[in-house]
Amino acid sequence: MAGDTDTRERTARGSARRTAELSGFREVQRLAYECAETVAAQLRAGVTEREAARMQREWLRERGVRDWFHLPFAWFGDRTAFANFKIPLQFFPTNRRLEPGMPFILDMAPVYRGFAADIGYSGSLGLNPVQDRLMSDLRPHRTLILEQVRERRPLREIYENVERLMTRQGYANRHRAYPFGVIAHKIDRVKERRWSPTAFGFGIQSLKGLASDALHGHREGWSPLWSPYHFSDHPPQPGLWAVEPHLGFRGTGAKFEEILVVTDSRDPEESAFWLDDDLPHVRRWTEEKAA
Repeated sequence: MAGDTDTRERTARGSARRTAELSGFREVQRLAYECAETVAAQLRAGVTEREAARMQREWLRERGVRDWFHLPFAWFGDRTAFANFKIPLQFFPTNRRLEPGMPFILDMAPVYRGFAADIGYSGSLGLNPVQDRLMSDLRPHRTLILEQVRERRPLREIYENVERLMTRQGYANRHRAYPFGVIAHKIDRVKERRWSPTAFGFGIQSLKGLASDALHGHREGWSPLWSPYHFSDHPPQPGLWAVEPHLGFRGTGAKFEEILVVTDSRDPEESAFWLDDDLPHVRRWTEEKAA
């Protein structure tokens, strides 16, 4: 009896820690999306990508963010589809100016109280029917990814199935343009420090954590990068994944990015779930369905 009691207590403590951890990640993800919606509402014709990125940095710093997985990005016009992107430096904000009807994407990855998030927010300055359609057509990708992670299919296979869906929809896979072609990467807790330096736009502490995961995963046969390559040919690894399917069509791009939680539970619903369903793109799809 005592052994059973100890087991239940350990399970309860573990569940409480997990709940607290997820609450911390959910808080910073919501903070990042609040930043995106606030900055998006302030964008005007003539604003540059660099200015939009600075607006995100300043808004988050005013609310206590001192570290980053990566500094904020902003892409306008055909840069939302990564048109002609060949080298990593092209991802960084430029002096491209926003124009009426132009699509944009805001992307930020703050660390707050030791918890990290990485989000992507798509919008346009005024009406843009093409990007509106892209955003609506991203909905089945969110469903597909969750279903196949719960089925414990290899990450590489899920990636290929997402790409097949994009092709059937008539779109190009623009997350192929990211380094290593990733659709997602693992995120984790980050040690809080008074001074948190960055290198090439990425937080040093976060890069160290990703490198540690990569080394650990290499020894055990998994990778913290979810890509179309052989090193992602393994079942979903328990942890938190920042997932970002990215559609492109004739110079217009759209994506969402949010945290997917993967566990080792045998219960399908507990084995994988989106951290938060109260996000701008999810609310949008709910409204579309109700209309």
